[in-house]
Amino acid sequence: MSGIEYLIQGFQVALAPTNLIMCLVGVILGTVVGVLPGLGPIEAMAIMLPLSIRYGPLAGLILLAGVWYGAQYGGSTTSILVNIPGEASSVITCIDGYQMTRKGRAGAALTISAIGSFVAGTIGIIILQLFAPPLARAALSFGPIEYLAVMLLAFVALCTLSGDNPLKGALMIAFGAFLSTIGIDRIAGVQRFTMGIPTMMYGINFIPVAVGLFGIAEVIRIALNPYAPSPVKSIRLRELYPNREESRRSIMPILRGSFIGAFFGLLPGTPAVLASFTSYSVEKSISPRKAEFGKGAIEGVAGPESANNSAVVIALIPLLCLGIPLAPVAALLLAGLEMHNVTPGPLFIRDNPNIFWGFIAAMYLGNFLLLVLNLPLVGLFARVATLRPQVLMPIIGIFCLIGSYTTRMAIFDVWVMIGAGVVGFLLTRLGFSMVPLVIGMVLGNILEDNLRVTIQWLNGEISLIWTRPIALTILALIPVYVVFIRLAGRKVLKSGVSD
Repeated sequence: MSGIEYLIQGFQVALAPTNLIMCLVGVILGTVVGVLPGLGPIEAMAIMLPLSIRYGPLAGLILLAGVWYGAQYGGSTTSILVNIPGEASSVITCIDGYQMTRKGRAGAALTISAIGSFVAGTIGIIILQLFAPPLARAALSFGPIEYLAVMLLAFVALCTLSGDNPLKGALMIAFGAFLSTIGIDRIAGVQRFTMGIPTMMYGINFIPVAVGLFGIAEVIRIALNPYAPSPVKSIRLRELYPNREESRRSIMPILRGSFIGAFFGLLPGTPAVLASFTSYSVEKSISPRKAEFGKGAIEGVAGPESANNSAVVIALIPLLCLGIPLAPVAALLLAGLEMHNVTPGPLFIRDNPNIFWGFIAAMYLGNFLLLVLNLPLVGLFARVATLRPQVLMPIIGIFCLIGSYTTRMAIFDVWVMIGAGVVGFLLTRLGFSMVPLVIGMVLGNILEDNLRVTIQWLNGEISLIWTRPIALTILALIPVYVVFIRLAGRKVLKSGVSD
């Protein structure tokens, strides 16, 4: 069948009642999470991961992905209205978005943000649809050494998530990989690091660890911080429309941001954050109205908001085609699929066409639903940011408890969740990022298997690596990536701070 025929079949699958409901729930929950300062898509997806298991791999993937890109939509709302970014990738939107609110143009900023997110998300889905199948076929030539090289690149990139101290990121990756080795060795069949506890023979389950590190740790953090309600400006429907000049000035930033996001989506690390900062820097550098940036330039909203949404979609390509999550949230999607015994990789599209094309169709639907929901209900979503923690945190805690227990119906997992929450809170206070730990835990077994096979294949002859040009190219990208990210990060951060 052709791509169009597969897509039509995908829409038939995506429009099934269960999948459609999961799509709607995911985008609404993602928008709410994006609005709430402090909570992000990682925390929400960790909490929803146990629920996604109950409805099959496609419905679960649709739910989790809806939360992911829905959070990019919602994150701009409080950035524009109250100068509080609901999501890390929306930090740069505060600069000009809030200034537009102060000038009485909040409605225009919100509309351009929603339209830019819709256009960029659609462009990203089209790129995913067109390039994922041929890339998956090309990835069939990958062997263990190529996969090992890709994971090394991802791990080096994730070390940069710890800011100016990559050593902390490396320690978290190593700790996560260590946790993945607990249990029975899949090759030798011997127990490892079980400390004589029978339950640990089956390994440390990923779900309670993720729920604890992100959900429970966030509950503890918010509970210890004083509550400060944010004043939210009310927006009327008739105030939502941008004028002709604002619309004209937004067209090219939206398109440029979409393709900037597509490029950064393929890079390891935090693609949405890097894409939004880079887009803002590009728009400011080429604009004939440089003096307006920082004072309410519509380009400063249109470009970054388009870039972060495009990057989120494109970040799915390495996950679906290689089975390797290069972005933090993609690791949770990988864990969700593997719990259904569905393994992303070069054979994923061929062996699971209903899941892949149903997911593509659901993303089109979710992107449209987000546009329809975010414009008329923007005032309602914005007021979610004023919810008191005394109301919100107990609900999140209950979801964490139920989700961790129902995964294997084991009290042991509840204790793991609580312990992970306390450890996650303490390590975060010490400046450690939990994202490398999670990805290290997800990829630990894959890394170990490919490392073992590579060592056996080399058999002490390191020179054999010169016969694998793809692996050599990927390894050569590691220092290039480090230099590029350092230089780009300093440039865009300097641009943002100067405003």
